[in-house]
Amino acid sequence: MNLFKRLIFIVLIVFFISACGRNDSSLDVFRYNENAGILTLDPAFAKDLPHIWACNQLYNGLVELDSSMMVKPSLAKRWTISEDGLTYTFYLRNDVTFHDHPAFEGNSRKLIASDFVFSFNRFLDEKIASPGIWIFNQVQRKDAVLDVTALNDTILQIQLIRPFPAFLGLLGMAYASAVPKEVVMLEGNNFRRNPCGTGPFHFKFWEEGVRLVLRRNQHYFEIEDGKQLPFLEAVSVSFLTDRQTAFMEFIKGNLDFMSGIDARYKDELLTRQGMLRSKYLTRIDLQREPFLNTEYLGFFIGSDSKAAQSPQKQKALRQAINYGIDREKMLKYLRNNIGVPGHGGMIPKGLPGYDVSQTIGYRFDLERAKSLIERNDLKGSAIKISVTADYVDLVKYVQSQLDQLGLEVKVEVMPTATLRELRAFGKLDVFRASWVADYPDGENYLSLFYHPNQSPSGPNYTHFNDKNFDRMFEKSYSVTDPAERAQLYRQMDSMVMEQAPVVVLYYDEVLRFIHKNVKGLAGNPSNQLDLKRVYKLN
Repeated sequence: MNLFKRLIFIVLIVFFISACGRNDSSLDVFRYNENAGILTLDPAFAKDLPHIWACNQLYNGLVELDSSMMVKPSLAKRWTISEDGLTYTFYLRNDVTFHDHPAFEGNSRKLIASDFVFSFNRFLDEKIASPGIWIFNQVQRKDAVLDVTALNDTILQIQLIRPFPAFLGLLGMAYASAVPKEVVMLEGNNFRRNPCGTGPFHFKFWEEGVRLVLRRNQHYFEIEDGKQLPFLEAVSVSFLTDRQTAFMEFIKGNLDFMSGIDARYKDELLTRQGMLRSKYLTRIDLQREPFLNTEYLGFFIGSDSKAAQSPQKQKALRQAINYGIDREKMLKYLRNNIGVPGHGGMIPKGLPGYDVSQTIGYRFDLERAKSLIERNDLKGSAIKISVTADYVDLVKYVQSQLDQLGLEVKVEVMPTATLRELRAFGKLDVFRASWVADYPDGENYLSLFYHPNQSPSGPNYTHFNDKNFDRMFEKSYSVTDPAERAQLYRQMDSMVMEQAPVVVLYYDEVLRFIHKNVKGLAGNPSNQLDLKRVYKLN
């Protein structure tokens, strides 16, 4: 950008920000900061929250997930699934248009079913190299293209290789958004910064590393209580990289919303019990809800372990460690009670299949842990827990707890990339890890224990191997009834936890801090940012 254009751009930003500060309902702007930055506005690369949040404002998919993680219609008004679970037929709305763009005759056009044929097959293009190609792993392929067919302008059909009940949830991801072929072909690689979708907001301008501005889509299709969505006039995203600076901007009222919390200001905002401190109660609302993230310690128990008799290979030791950690105390003193103690299985709170009362799990029981150690002659056993710098305090706490059992625990700190590589190749005896759901189904967590998924080719980092578990896992694909599937998931989760290849430490929570003049901002366990129904009081 030359100097003149840059000056013009800065003037526009200053004007926009100053206008946003007025009590002017015609310029109702939602402001948030993204410290990690944004590299692209192409949904094919929406692999993490910063990019997903931006793309969710610009695009829609066939379906979306509500605040309870239930699948509901979006661009598809309804759908049917064949009895064999292989054929999905979607009936599209006929009143949806793409954002205005010079690539269209008349600057706009209606969405049609063939847009999804193009959007989905785009993922097969090696030049694009989208990280989201895996969401179509269950889709049949014909002649090197996905078996996705536009029967006419409003009916789309997708053929799967095998039944996969979680497929609808995958289609609720930003990856599965509709994009127009004309714009993608015209913009080429520049589509990343000149996006076009059907979403509630359209692209206005973006100075990378400075500010992104989206404006209200005047032709958006959703109506609620007789009013057209969205209610906001604009969304303004800043890119302050320092979390402390962003926090101060939020406290001053220059940002409307803040997600998550940094250790540097955790105690400033929250009490030890995880409640908002009294001095902020009149200005800020705190939203807390389950987050689909399970934090755990994993034991490598595969047959190719460095030593056949490594301590972690013994189930009694793994169970003793599970009983020997006071998770409630850990959350209170290390996380201000943010999170839910990991007393159940791997499936976290917020998903069907989570039920502590029906799943084998572990609560702190020092005497039982000591008894397991003594009965199995495990006192003095040496284990090494590998961890990254961000979680050293957590593992040091575990180390202090296990000292009470007479275990010799060493903590090994290493870079994230090193830990991931060594974990994938079975080179770590015990490691700290977390699993955030790729899609809202308990199968996603249980896949960590399916034998064919053994690392490095899959996410089974513990190399857990149980033929009965594998049979039940495969059976779950043919179970379409949600309640029956959830019960099957609980049985599998219990089967895993009885063998204890992991120590579930806690189930994470989403924390959202919102100024009280912001209304209508709902969350969900995947921490999505849905701004369609948000409005601001003067």
